Amino acid sequence: MQEKLFDSEVKVMEIVWEKSPISAKEISLIAADTIGWNKNTTYTVIKKLEAKGFINREDPGFICTPLISREKVQKGEAKSLVKKVFGGSRKALFSALLEDEPLSEEEVVELRKLIDKR
Repeated sequence: MQEKLFDSEVKVMEIVWEKSPISAKEISLIAADTIGWNKNTTYTVIKKLEAKGFINREDPGFICTPLISREKVQKGEAKSLVKKVFGGSRKALFSALLEDEPLSEEEVVELRKLIDKR
């Protein structure tokens, strides 16, 4: 089973997924601008992600690359949410998502295509 990503780790992973390969220094500069973190905070999160096996960091320059795709993390988080909040019912999740927000015709067509593939 994949380890859980904390919110701070997801923020760094978003940068790595978007800019990979990217140096730890560049990540810290982006995190300072977008999140307001200092360098030490960012480096601590990078080290945690490396220890968990989510990123690889290589010398020279502490270049970071993702070891897991955004899609794999999204699927894992979705499964966890369905299990934790919706008692394992994907139908209950979709009902909650569709209940309050109207869908565009394009979204309906795309959702039908996804369902028909199954």
